[in-house]
Amino acid sequence: MKLGIVGLPNVGKSTLFNAITNAGAEAANYPFCTIEPNVGIAPVPDERLDKLAEMYNPEKYTPAILEIVDIAGLVKGASEGEGLGNKFLSHIREVDAILHVVRCFENVDITHVEGGIDPARDIDIINMELILSDIELTERRLDRSRKALKGDKSYQTEIDLFERVLEHLHNGQNARTMELTPDEAELMDTLPLLSRKPVIYAANVDEDTLISGGAEENEFYRAVLTIANTEGSQVIPVCAEIEAQIAVMDAEDKAVFMEEYGLTQSGLDRIVTAGYTLLGLISFLTAGPKEVRAWTIVNGTKAPQAAGKIHSDFERGFIRAEIIAFDDLMACGSINAAKEKGILRSEGKEYVMKDGDVTLFRFNV
Repeated sequence: MKLGIVGLPNVGKSTLFNAITNAGAEAANYPFCTIEPNVGIAPVPDERLDKLAEMYNPEKYTPAILEIVDIAGLVKGASEGEGLGNKFLSHIREVDAILHVVRCFENVDITHVEGGIDPARDIDIINMELILSDIELTERRLDRSRKALKGDKSYQTEIDLFERVLEHLHNGQNARTMELTPDEAELMDTLPLLSRKPVIYAANVDEDTLISGGAEENEFYRAVLTIANTEGSQVIPVCAEIEAQIAVMDAEDKAVFMEEYGLTQSGLDRIVTAGYTLLGLISFLTAGPKEVRAWTIVNGTKAPQAAGKIHSDFERGFIRAEIIAFDDLMACGSINAAKEKGILRSEGKEYVMKDGDVTLFRFNV
């Protein structure tokens, strides 16, 4: 899963980015990796994988990966190059979803670029910059399609669609709110519009709000929640400062800290959960003495295509999948015990994978 973080300057965006990637690296003993100065990789926390590691004591532990692209804070006019905005916006064109950090706390020591806290205004500024950038991209696509139409009349369908898209964007509406047929949606997938990507709002609240569990009492958070509900987006209350503290703790101290403050999940856990839900993703697991590993797939994926995530030969030569639900495996205590009880199943090509399936693929090429 790949997320692109956006937000105005001084909303806690980079603090959250650093906290999430560092926290993930520490918690799972997975090396933090910087692909570019503004891209971080963190492992996806999964207690099921930890349990499998305890069972198998494997040579290698490989969690699913969350890739986060952090761009410089956007300002009004970013789509026209203000603050190098267009350059940075290009970095998040290929992400799966957008994590929009919104400031929901007062602090006289941290200047707000717009002069005061107003989440609705801030969200509108960012959305408009994404829309304006999408208008430019759509116009360029239309220009190419109109030129191609002279030699190939099939481009008319594409032109008709993107003219509608352009009108929709000019009306100040996000591309994700357009009603599309399946064929139109497939064609839209060829144009990486920022305003079409699903959004998770990270409402950056103060410590007191998060610890008290009273996000609903925070007027700024409520403003973000109202917008998210109208869009069908997800919203998560986080405190970037708390996440930054958690990020530098070892697993034991982190557990004690979270218990003291009444936190059941870290910001990373909640963002990952929201992202998986938003994008319709699940994880299946593979386990053995050599490696335990989590694999991310789209919900509804059949067994051969899931096998193909591991290696194309697995899909090409797929014979069957030997599967047990994670909870059943834990209840049995071992694969051998599961076999004896007849709980380990053999599934064929039409089997639809379930979240938490512990799987061994049989193949022959």
